Amino acid sequence: MLMQSSEKIEQARQDYIESLAETMEMYGLSPSMGRLFGIMFFHDQPITLDEMRSLTGMSKTSMSTGVRALSQLKLVHKKWKKGVRKDLYEAEHDQFRSFVEFFAQLWEKEIELNQKTLRKTERKLKNLLDDPDVTPDEKETVKRDLEKLQNAKRYYSWLEHLVSAFESGEIFDHVPIPEESDKS
Repeated sequence: MLMQSSEKIEQARQDYIESLAETMEMYGLSPSMGRLFGIMFFHDQPITLDEMRSLTGMSKTSMSTGVRALSQLKLVHKKWKKGVRKDLYEAEHDQFRSFVEFFAQLWEKEIELNQKTLRKTERKLKNLLDDPDVTPDEKETVKRDLEKLQNAKRYYSWLEHLVSAFESGEIFDHVPIPEESDKS
């Protein structure tokens, strides 16, 4: 039996959708979120949760959770359309923008979490240097640990600059987006 053109299109899309699912999993997201994003990526118009559910077979709860997570990552946007009472969603098609926002958001969380803990650890270690119960060998260990924390501080300072370069778009001065004619 010969395959219809529409089936061939779907099969070609499915290959990329599965690739997106694997990619999302590499970045700590569920494969189902990747499939959901992929389906919306190829959909020409904003789509409702019910429409997504019929296309994916996912439960409404999984669908809602996935769309919410994708929205928080700015990979999916809520859209409004006159006369439509249900929420509509659309995939972000600018993959450069998605990349920047996704990684900047993750790095900002990393910076916030680790800098706070780093300062707390540094205070504790510095206090140990003044503790009369700490032996000279232990004080040397504390000094080495404080040096390691200085290197960590340098890293987080650098990462803050990288996030700033991403968010401002300055990164594209150093790594330009290829022109349309450069596409393979």
